[in-house]
This record gives sequence, C-alpha cells and structure tokens, in this order.
Amino acid sequence: MSTNDYTSKVPQYTFSSTKEKQERELLINPLVARMAHSRKTLSGDKYRPIYHFVNPESTLNDPNGLCYWKGNWHLFYQAYPPEDPRQHWGHAISENLINWKDLPYAIYPNPEEKCFSGATLVQKDRVIAMYHGTNAGNMIATSSDPLLLNWEKLTGQPVINLNPEGAPPELRVFDPCIWEKGEYYYSLSGGTLPHTPSGRRIRANFLFKSANLVDWKYLHPFIEGDHFTLVGDDGACPYFWPIGDRHILLFFSHMSGGQALLGDYDQNRDKFVVTSHHEFNFGPYGPSGVHAPSATPDGKGGVIVIFNMNAGMEHQGWNQIMTLPRRLSLNNQDPIGKDTLLVEPAGDIESLRTCHINISNRKIPANQEIVLKEIQGDSLELTAEIDTNNSPMVELIVFRSPNKEEFTRISFYRNRGFRNWERYKGWEPGKRLDASDSLISIDSSYSSLSSEAQSRAAETAPVYLSPKENLNLRIFLDKSVLEVFVNGKQCVAMRVYPTREDSKGISIRSQGTSATLIALDAWQMRNIYD
Repeated sequence: MSTNDYTSKVPQYTFSSTKEKQERELLINPLVARMAHSRKTLSGDKYRPIYHFVNPESTLNDPNGLCYWKGNWHLFYQAYPPEDPRQHWGHAISENLINWKDLPYAIYPNPEEKCFSGATLVQKDRVIAMYHGTNAGNMIATSSDPLLLNWEKLTGQPVINLNPEGAPPELRVFDPCIWEKGEYYYSLSGGTLPHTPSGRRIRANFLFKSANLVDWKYLHPFIEGDHFTLVGDDGACPYFWPIGDRHILLFFSHMSGGQALLGDYDQNRDKFVVTSHHEFNFGPYGPSGVHAPSATPDGKGGVIVIFNMNAGMEHQGWNQIMTLPRRLSLNNQDPIGKDTLLVEPAGDIESLRTCHINISNRKIPANQEIVLKEIQGDSLELTAEIDTNNSPMVELIVFRSPNKEEFTRISFYRNRGFRNWERYKGWEPGKRLDASDSLISIDSSYSSLSSEAQSRAAETAPVYLSPKENLNLRIFLDKSVLEVFVNGKQCVAMRVYPTREDSKGISIRSQGTSATLIALDAWQMRNIYD
C-alpha cells in the first residue's frame, strides 16, 4: 500500500457525545455555515432541484451507507470539497427521508488516497461503515454518537488489502458491503470475472468472512444462477439485504446503470441463488440516467434505496442529484409475478404539497391533445388515474411550452411489451388474457432547445397491468429531474433541461380510441432548503 501522506485539507472537527451538545455545536460549525452559504449561492441555477437532495457545495457522486440510527435517516455520499477535491464521505440527515439537513464531512481520506463507495451496518451500540479506500484497500470506520459525527477507522489501515491472500488473481478489491450472520461478519467486494468463451468481463461479487472485522478470509464468488445481467456489466456498489422472505442484491454497472438481483440466500453454502432481475436504468447510465444505489432495510420487510442521477449538461459548481428515496418490496399481490418487485416513492413527500388542483372524470377524445390549462409548474407532484379503454398509447406531456417548442413525453403502451409465458399458459379460446407486459416511456427528444443539453434515447421500462387495472401514475417534476412511478410496480427517471421560462404546461392525449382521465391531482412542491 502507499506510504504517501493523504491528510485532507478540509477542516475536521470533533463533537460531543450527547445529541443536545452536538446540535448546539452544529449551529456554530464553520463547515455547516459554509454549506448553507453555498446552497444559497447555487440556488439561482434554474436546473437545480428544490426537493431532491443535491450537494450543498462542489460536486458529488455515489450515495453511500444509507441507514437509520437513533431517530434519523443518514445519507452519506462521495463529496468533493472545494479545498481538497478528493472523495470524502459527505453526510446529511433527515427525520422523514425528504427534508435533509447538511452535516460536516463524515469520513476523511488517509491512509487511503480517496474515500470511495461503501455501505453501513447498524448494530445496537454503533454503526459500522465499510468502504473502499483507493491505493489502500477496503476500510472500516465506526461511529456511536447520536448524529454519527465522529468516526474512527479500525486499525487505521485497510482490513482487506488490494490483493488479499487466497483470492483469485482476477479479484480486484473495490466497493464493499457488509452484513452479519451468526457470529460472523460477511462482506462483498464488487468485481468482474472473464466470460467464457468471449473473454469479456461479466458481473461478479466476491465474498469475505470475518469474526472480528479486522481479519478477513476470502471465500468464493457469491452469486449463482445469474442469467440476467449483460456481458460487460460489473458489480459495483453492492448492497445485499433481506427483502420479505427473499434476498436482494442491488448494484451498479458502469455499462448499464443501477440494477438488482432477487433470489435466495443459501446460508449453508454462503451462496446467493438468483431467480430474477430488476433494472432501474433502461439504457446506459449517462447522460441523464440513474447511477449507483445506496440501500438499507426499512424494518418492515422492504428495502429503502436512493440513487444518484447523472447530469445531462454542465452545471456551474455542482453536477449530480439524488433520486427520491424508493421503497422496494416483494410483489406478493400477483402469484405469477411473485418474483418481481414493487417500487414506490418513500418518505413523507406529502408534507411538501401545496396549492392543490383536482381534475375529475374528463373524457379524452381519440387523437386529440388536451391541454390541462389549470396546471402549470416545473416543481410539481402529479397523480393520475386513467382508464385507457384499450387505447394502444396514452401520453401525458410535461414541461410543455405553449406552442410545443419544448415538451417531454410520458407514454404508456398497453400490452406492447414482451409476452409472459407463465401468464399465457392460462389462455383459453374465446377468453381474453393480457399475457404481455405494458411499457412506460419517457422521451426527452423535444425537452430542450439548448445545444448544451446532451440527448438521451427514450427510457422505456416494462410493467404488468392486469386486464381490469387502470393506469395509475405518480409523477415528480423538479426543475431538471423527472421521476414517474407506475401502479406501484415500476419507476422510470431522467434528467431534462427545458430552456424556456414558459415550459411548464401539462397535456394529455389518447391514441386511436378515447380514454377517461378519472382523476388528476397536482400540487406545487415546497423547497426543502428554505
């Protein structure tokens, strides 16, 4: 490992051990004051979100170590402080997963050059952070104070070296996660293996075991039966957690973005047997796509996950953002689709709603765009229930300028996805059965007139709706981010960059046949940083 001195140039503070004293100390902390000033300075950027988490100063990358500790959700992230733009772990807390408060940097580099991605494990008396330290190996730091302000690195050195003993030569130690089983700790390191016979790399995650967090033994590649990920994917930023009576491995591919594998944890063999796959990014991770996850159990059988999203144009002084937190759970509502996930927004988003508008029971004539003149805005939440009435395509247009110089299309295609053969087995002559997935798509082809906004192909994802199931959309617009949740089963998201000040309209259209807008509710959203 390197013998260089990587001491950070960022001021570092030690805080008291009680919450009351820590809160008083934060009120006069120079880093917190600096971040508040930076937020105010950057707030004038028209593309900077007002209710998604965005870095307080400088730039950010992956979210890390999302966890719940002593009444607060803690979000860590790769931060690049202005006076020392190497990765440190940035830190923010929230009581409701929505209103975030900036805290001083949590973990500083040295002996590692940079603090890369990792995960946390919450125990009764402490929180363990395991992360990758560049030019060193995988590191462990612990904290036990009320707001997780003070961190101590175990041994002051990496606990898993870059080339661990007994590991295969193709193992490249990087992004780890950590969990407990019995008397032992387990850790995954992200990685790849050569694909036979092409020789190209494929996703792999390597398993380590320890009784004391200091001495780690390499075991084997962890995952069996992955027939889902692509040749060229890798297993960065892993998070392995129980979900219902199954297990989930979330990870990031530097080729195709955020993903998850669902399956069963064979605890006798310490193997994860994969049965299905879920994507969070439907195309490459950039520009404007979903990046890496950070995830933690919610204590109710589900998993809370948050992602960073890549920019689609240059921003002065900042770049990426975080998605809204999402709750993942098993789809037990559908016996045939039980190997799939439910995906819903998480946190107290409703607390941000203001200026409510409702539209009910409006007929949408075939092939006619209906502008919903009552609704204008670029920081909105929309909920819509639509009876599609066998229309092959229903579209909701957002960020629309009056004459459609700019607009972003959200399109729903009923039963236009792949056929599900398990559903098709129930077909009988003369009986209609929707055995195919539907598709939800965001198309930003006309979102921006700017030559600086990088184009992205339409983001199109499968979602199954039963024959009598209406389309239910929950849509979040926030300056330059669009997230669309569909029937609690799927989410598509994209960064978009309308240039015109009047690109704030909403319209709806049904192709081929009429449809019915049963209900549409719209709210302006409050700024979480005011």
